[in-house]
Amino acid sequence: MREVISMWKNTRMVVLVSLCAAIYAAVLIPFKIAIPLIPGLTEVRPANALPIVFSLLFGPAAAWGSAFGNLIGDFFGTLGLGSLFGFIGNFLYGYLPYRVWRRLSREAPSLSSSWQVLQCAVVVLLASGACALVIGWGVDLLGFVPFAALGNIILLNNFIVAVILSPILMRILYPRVEKWGLLYKDILEEEELSEGKAPRSGHLLLWLAVVGGMVLGNVVSLGLYDAGFLAAGFAQGVKGGLGVGLGLLPCILLLVLGVLLI
Repeated sequence: MREVISMWKNTRMVVLVSLCAAIYAAVLIPFKIAIPLIPGLTEVRPANALPIVFSLLFGPAAAWGSAFGNLIGDFFGTLGLGSLFGFIGNFLYGYLPYRVWRRLSREAPSLSSSWQVLQCAVVVLLASGACALVIGWGVDLLGFVPFAALGNIILLNNFIVAVILSPILMRILYPRVEKWGLLYKDILEEEELSEGKAPRSGHLLLWLAVVGGMVLGNVVSLGLYDAGFLAAGFAQGVKGGLGVGLGLLPCILLLVLGVLLI
């Protein structure tokens, strides 16, 4: 994970962060105003394909670009305490795709074959789930919206848009970005790209955290399991109490560990 820090020493990577953030925000903002899903929190987001594409092309620059781009977009109607979790969730949404792709395949992510498109769908699902888990958990903990509402909307919103548009955009952009020498592998030195301390274990932990977290979060948030046990003495209900907050904490910790290991 060291490249997310060391990349700031590289001028071209810093420029790519700015470019990713600006494009992401520019596509997000019109839909925040026009088509909200949960007013003040989320909206229809065709821009959700961009962090996936940027990640496969620009690596760690996409993680920061996605995080800052989402934060800029929040200034146009959704800025609040939940923006902190939005920053972290979108950072992961832009970070995990290129890291997971390196785990799944040593081929260039040009998405020029059906097999690569299928691999991309797996990458998108994991990244979308990680983003949804973090934001849904945080916003529920703040007492704004139940996990079962926001978490599921983010997961579906991210996945459906990105799994459809990412292959199209990659086929258009990859050969051009490669020709210009702007792929992250062309910019960063090989020693700057960490291989991960335990990529296989990290990958497994990520899936356990995302799948377990989404299932458990829905079970507790929907009241299918008594939140009182998880939040005994602290909470009256599910939304805004500590039912989802404490119940999902092990999954959040697994997610963090997986990110550090992959």
